[in-house]
Amino acid sequence: MIKHVIAVAVLLTVSVQSFGHCEVPCGIYDDQARVRMMYEHIATIAKSMAQIGELSKASPVNYNQLVRWITTKDDHADQFQYIVSQYFMTQRLVPVKPDDKNYPKYIKELTLMHQLLVQAMKCKQTLDPQIPEAMRANLHEFEHSYFPEHKH
Repeated sequence: MIKHVIAVAVLLTVSVQSFGHCEVPCGIYDDQARVRMMYEHIATIAKSMAQIGELSKASPVNYNQLVRWITTKDDHADQFQYIVSQYFMTQRLVPVKPDDKNYPKYIKELTLMHQLLVQAMKCKQTLDPQIPEAMRANLHEFEHSYFPEHKH
């Protein structure tokens, strides 16, 4: 009995951080919702880049708004990377052996996910509007590879 009391006490005192999706095999996945969220993050990053560019040209510069847009851009790039790495790469893209017929599809999707991670990182380093456009194109290609024909 005392072991149970101690276990409950430990569980109650340990801080647990909650994330949008767990890594237990719950079977509750909404891949299409994640892809829609990824497109929304890209749109927010692109808008943030445009706003940062405009605010930087103003005289006087509104540094409060500028900082908010920079923070927003970086936050959405981080959230995008989280979906790619923690949702798709660790939970949804199942490794396939090289001799499996689905290996080329797996490598294509894995490569697109890696490109998206790098592009999201570059969004934090620059205001180049071509990067979110490239992200949209890569996400679109991933979407068409990942989902069956009727689901995208």
